Formats: sequence, C-alpha cells, structure tokens
Amino acid sequence: MILISRSEQKRRVKEVEHLVAELVKVPPQALAQLAEMDEVRELLLETARLEGSVRQRQIKYLTKLIAPLPLEPLYALVSQYRGKALTAKKQQHSLEFFRDSLINEALEMQQYCRENGEIWGEDWESEVIDELRQHLPEVEVMTLSRLSYLFSRTRNPRYSRELFRYLKSVQELHQRNSR
Repeated sequence: MILISRSEQKRRVKEVEHLVAELVKVPPQALAQLAEMDEVRELLLETARLEGSVRQRQIKYLTKLIAPLPLEPLYALVSQYRGKALTAKKQQHSLEFFRDSLINEALEMQQYCRENGEIWGEDWESEVIDELRQHLPEVEVMTLSRLSYLFSRTRNPRYSRELFRYLKSVQELHQRNSR
C-alpha cells in the first residue's frame, strides 16, 4: 500500500472541494441524477442559492460529506454539464502521484541495495507497480521498473517525463478499451 503524504492528502481534499464547487453550478434538473444521494443533492441545491463566504463554508462542509463517497459518478455528472477539464485535471494529478511514488520507491530501493551490498537491476520488484496494475491492467511492469531504475541511477529528468508520458498513454488506452 502506498503511503500518502500530508501534502498529497491536502491536494486530494482540494480536488474534492473543486468538484463540489462545480457540482453547485450544475443545473438543478441534472442533480436529479443523484438519486442515491438525496441528502447531498438537497445540500447542493441549498448551496447554489448562497453567496460569498457563507457559500464557501457550505462547500467545505459538503466536501467533508462527499469525500468518503464514490466520486466517479459525480465527476461524470460535472463532465457532462460543465466540461471535462476537472476530470482531466484529476486524472493528471493521479498519474503524477503514481509517477512520484514509483520514483521515490526506486530511490529508496537503490539506497537499500547500496547499504546492504546487494545488486539492483532494472527488473526490481515494486509495490507501487502492483497497485498501479490494479488501476491500469494494460501497464507493462518492465517498462515502469526500467524507467524508474534509470531515473534513480542518473537523476535525469528525461526519464521522469518519459515515465509520465508512458502512464498517460496507458491511461488513454485504458479509457478507450473501457468504452
């Protein structure tokens, strides 16, 4: 399991807060699609009528209510009525998180092998890659481990960018396959 830093937790809460702010702007008829979330729907309708700091406090309260719920239907609703920018931004943040976690794990593994006199190669075992395969089954384990290995050995940002581009292409492939 990947440990999430406090900064990352705060970023994720901010993303949910942006989602709630966009949900408040969705037309009331569209919110009718949230059949299983009656309480949240009513609060969203009430918040839409508020202004200023009162609205911001209510959005923060709704963020706490919505955060533990499944967010995918809410992102789909916002994408349908407000555009796909918020969903794309969320996906980019998740890919950046996986890339950074993979690089950090590779750096830790390199340090561990150096301290213990072990040989470390491109085909190293990674918990992050295992978790990433649950989200994106199309991902190639060897490609991810190789790119993260190369970055940790050289600290060349080219490999970090290449890793992100690879993850983005796999995510796009996954989205095409799931449609």
